[in-house]
Amino acid sequence: MKKNLPYSYVVLRYVHDVVSSEFVNVGVVLLSPDEGVLRFKTRKTVGRIKHVFPDLDRQSFVETMRSIDKGLRALKKHVSQAGMFAKDTTAETYALRVLPKDDSSLQWSRCGSGIGPDTGATLERLFSRHVGKYDSKSRARRTDEDVWRPVKDTLKQRGLEIPLQTKTVAGATDKIEFGRAWKNGSWHAYEAISMDLADAEGIKDKARRWRGHLDAVADGQTEDVDLHILLGKPQSHTLMTAFDNAKGILAGSSFGVEVFEESEVDRFVDDIEDEFRAHLSGD
Repeated sequence: MKKNLPYSYVVLRYVHDVVSSEFVNVGVVLLSPDEGVLRFKTRKTVGRIKHVFPDLDRQSFVETMRSIDKGLRALKKHVSQAGMFAKDTTAETYALRVLPKDDSSLQWSRCGSGIGPDTGATLERLFSRHVGKYDSKSRARRTDEDVWRPVKDTLKQRGLEIPLQTKTVAGATDKIEFGRAWKNGSWHAYEAISMDLADAEGIKDKARRWRGHLDAVADGQTEDVDLHILLGKPQSHTLMTAFDNAKGILAGSSFGVEVFEESEVDRFVDDIEDEFRAHLSGD
């Protein structure tokens, strides 16, 4: 019977959005101090990550992962030559030598530990559990542009060619750029915001970030802007309470915002059409 050996491990995460804390796991590093062995396994493809985060910078991600693999291979060789480890050494100690803590998109998880007779098999189990398990089940998160697309299609169906343009609005200490705006006496601006995130805190944090930006611009704002926001819902029904909270956060902005859910896209477009046709008729 093989002897049970203690081990420690850390999981490598790709954090796509630091504010919302959206991430996917992309690797595992395991240290077996009694064996004097460092083991690791990382993701070699970007398919799943690109599926979840369509705007992933593929080249940058691949190059960074290659660099991490190279560093881990060097450490693995060093560990093998050095032999036994001090008892207080963990997988995190070595992982941080390759990728120190910083504000980059790749981050280490908290250090975990356990015991087992075969650390090679344990690494495969940890990788399957933390990295590979949800490959076939992952669903693409909808972007802000995905939420806007039904508005664009409906405007086209109604034959409305509105000359939308970029508009920057400045307050006393901050400014914000709206990508879809037009002017009729005052400015009309439209934003689509996807709340299709993985967890409740990520949803509320995204709303708080927008709210803070809007409130900062509202302080000292010199131009009138009629802002409409269309919110995309999360895929999980368990996150609807967070979605409702996010809607309330945005609606309470001192900027003056009207918030619509994506199920109200027809009413959202009705408002755009009414404003534009009133402009054309000179009302």
